[in-house]
Amino acid sequence: MSTSTAAAPRRWLGLALIAAAQFVVIMDTSIIGVALPDIQAELGFTPESLSWVFNAYVIAFGGLLLLGGRLSDLLGARRVFIAGWITLAVGSVLAGAASNVGLEIAGRAVQGAGAALIAPAALTLLMVLFGGTPELPRAFAVYGAAAPIGGTAGVFLGGVLTEYASWPWVFYVTVPIAVLVIVLTPLALPAVPRGRGSVDIAGAVTATAGLAAVVYGVVRAPEVGWTSVETIVALVAGAALLVAFFVIQARRREPLLRLGIFRAPRLGAANLAQLLLGGAWVPMWFFLNLYLQQVLGAGAFASGAALLPMTALIVIGMVGLAPRLQARFGAKPLIVAGFALLAVGLGWLAFARPDGDYVTDVLPASLVAALGMALAFVPSLGTAIGAAAPEETGVASGLVNTSYQIGSAVGLAVLTAVGAAVTAGGTDVSALTSGFSAAFLGAGIVAVVGLVATAVLLRGTRSAAAGSDAPTEPESVAVDA
Repeated sequence: MSTSTAAAPRRWLGLALIAAAQFVVIMDTSIIGVALPDIQAELGFTPESLSWVFNAYVIAFGGLLLLGGRLSDLLGARRVFIAGWITLAVGSVLAGAASNVGLEIAGRAVQGAGAALIAPAALTLLMVLFGGTPELPRAFAVYGAAAPIGGTAGVFLGGVLTEYASWPWVFYVTVPIAVLVIVLTPLALPAVPRGRGSVDIAGAVTATAGLAAVVYGVVRAPEVGWTSVETIVALVAGAALLVAFFVIQARRREPLLRLGIFRAPRLGAANLAQLLLGGAWVPMWFFLNLYLQQVLGAGAFASGAALLPMTALIVIGMVGLAPRLQARFGAKPLIVAGFALLAVGLGWLAFARPDGDYVTDVLPASLVAALGMALAFVPSLGTAIGAAAPEETGVASGLVNTSYQIGSAVGLAVLTAVGAAVTAGGTDVSALTSGFSAAFLGAGIVAVVGLVATAVLLRGTRSAAAGSDAPTEPESVAVDA
């Protein structure tokens, strides 16, 4: 179905479903934060392994995004969109019903695989519905705003469900949303024809396995030692697999990621900015939840509510402030300023005290960091997508999502290791606070690296809109192992 033949009301209902996809994908990342202490206590996670409740999701999500985009092109975006929602619902049930650490991690990985199918298919469907129309900028803004709103809802819902129901409901809540979207999708979203080509399974396996091995090695290192055989084997194997991924991409006739896309001006620098934003922001969110509950003694609901001002400011900044400032000053100054504010907020959080309080130690610093995130995220995302040719908008979207998720996973793994090393097994509030402070400081250093990298590498631009041409998908698919 072309844009011209899609009735306007159906287009906007379709956009609502696409925005719901972005909302839930991000909500499923943030909703677990407040529930982490309860999950840890009931399932027996160690402090070092607890980050895998998050990492299992983002590794599967980030590692499979390029495959999801390719399958969307070959099998048809609507089919993959529906398959992704089914997979996400199954993973949500598995994670909620888990009775041990292994099942919980497996459920989260299945959720991440579903998200990796949903995200690129959603953007492709958006371009099919609105590409070449005057409503495209508005549709793109709604799609972008769904992410911070999902983050806000996840934090708050996580607190409500953990406090007044139980932690499994932070996973079960996704299921009715998935069912509703699956029912409405054939009514509101166009059927996109199959494409012709092959699926680069070897590329998908090496990318996902390599990322998982690196994160595993970093997370395990504080417990077994950085020079242990286990750590060295995991890190070397992960690095070798990631090198193999790029070799495969260079040689394969139809790769997951065409390496020539990096010749597009600004695309590499904008993706690096997204990777470093994930590496700074997600660890801050993860450890701030733990600081509120384990040091300040906040309950699950109170902890979720405490983060609402921060997430509300992100929504306001991304939707209202950042686009206007970008139109006036361009993307590069905004990204640099955003990284600077993020670094200041994280440095402020590093001074958190064992006997601190929310108003002094959390609120002002978190608001500064949130404003920085809002200013840097929107222009770097738009620049990364807008830098690619119109026919590669879907690939650019998958790539920038991958960059952010990889930054999140590796950043959290490294800073979890840093926090564990500083804590040195201590469980009193002083030891915990020292570990959290070290993690905040490390995240601040990542933000400073992002500031410098953006200032040096990103060319100035005042325009970073997504391409307007709808993707096309011709007819048959083969599997290339």
